[in-house]
Amino acid sequence: MIKFSLKSALAGVAVAALMASSAMAEKRVLKYNADFDPIPLAAFEALIADFEAANPDVDVQLTNFDHEGYKTAIRNFLTADSPDLANWYAGNRMAPFVNSGQFMDVSDVWEANNLKEELASSLDGMTMDGKQWGIPYTYYQWGVYYNKEVYAKVGVSEPKNWDEFVSNCEKFSAAGIDCLTTGTKALWPGAGIFDYINLRTNGYQFHMDLANGKVPWTDDKVKATFANWAKIVPYITKNHAAIDWQDANALLAQGKAANFVIGNFAVGELKKAGMTNDTLGFLQFPEITAGVPRAEEAPTDTIHIPAGAKNVDDAKKFLAFVASADVQTKLNAALGQLPTNSKSTAADDPFIQAGFKTVSTAQGVAQFFDRDAPAEMAKIGMEGFQQFMVQPEKVDEILERLEKARQRIYK
Repeated sequence: MIKFSLKSALAGVAVAALMASSAMAEKRVLKYNADFDPIPLAAFEALIADFEAANPDVDVQLTNFDHEGYKTAIRNFLTADSPDLANWYAGNRMAPFVNSGQFMDVSDVWEANNLKEELASSLDGMTMDGKQWGIPYTYYQWGVYYNKEVYAKVGVSEPKNWDEFVSNCEKFSAAGIDCLTTGTKALWPGAGIFDYINLRTNGYQFHMDLANGKVPWTDDKVKATFANWAKIVPYITKNHAAIDWQDANALLAQGKAANFVIGNFAVGELKKAGMTNDTLGFLQFPEITAGVPRAEEAPTDTIHIPAGAKNVDDAKKFLAFVASADVQTKLNAALGQLPTNSKSTAADDPFIQAGFKTVSTAQGVAQFFDRDAPAEMAKIGMEGFQQFMVQPEKVDEILERLEKARQRIYK
């Protein structure tokens, strides 16, 4: 017979409580700052739970900002009260923080985890001075998302080239429907339209040279891009400068607009608004100049370790975890986007599969204007794009202003 002792039981409880308290005291904190919309926030909360289960001695504390606020916040918290991890972007958007010494070199994470092979498609965008400065966890195609019901109602087919797209616009307009919707209140959605028209008019190399300040904005080829853009300006949602991309999403879902040039991140929100695989379509941005090799937009989202991080060891563990094939497969299935790890599996979703085909067969991949161009030029450029869609008659004045900015910024 086992004798029960209240005194020994209480002592045992006390010891257990002391051990639990000690374990909690020893748990290391990993501070993570990001800017997630609801769908990616849920995906990352699940990822963090998986990481904590695999690393029970680490507590990841996520602070989530809104997108526009984050652009200011990151410049503040990298200078003071730095977290251990921070979301950002590849390419030129990363460069200022690398050049100012505010992002940490994480080349050792790449080397230790064979990431130069597994993340090869993103290597160039993450490399400066021969070193890697973060981890890419997702990328996504841009293109034309359209309302199939509106197309059927008006009696038009998917355009095979720019002339057909413009012709469709005339028919949508006659039916009282916006041919193309966008929301440029935050400026960047308009850049997606510019990028594609320039890529299709002049090709990938010219586009990248323009973004890198090697081509004048008053060049005849740039003017040709804006001339092609002018053909559809009358058919773009009139109040685009006063609305966000989510508002444009609603117009597409409601059948008030036929097309939306946007990234695949919008699909989840479109489906929440009632669209399905039967009513939502995707097409590659149509050809403009015959024979120009097709290039696509596929922005890459990244995670970095700030130079002021206090828990560097666990931050590097987190980067390696996020970079792994299985984690990226699960994460991107939840995000509705494409994994950057070549050993991952893209989700069995028609829009993901279309994106994989679109990006994998492209002759060039651009990040996005506000990532391919330096931040100051990107802002001035996007202000110009927004103004052009409101006042196309001022195109020469706009291009002169952009050219003066180029001469000053790229000295």
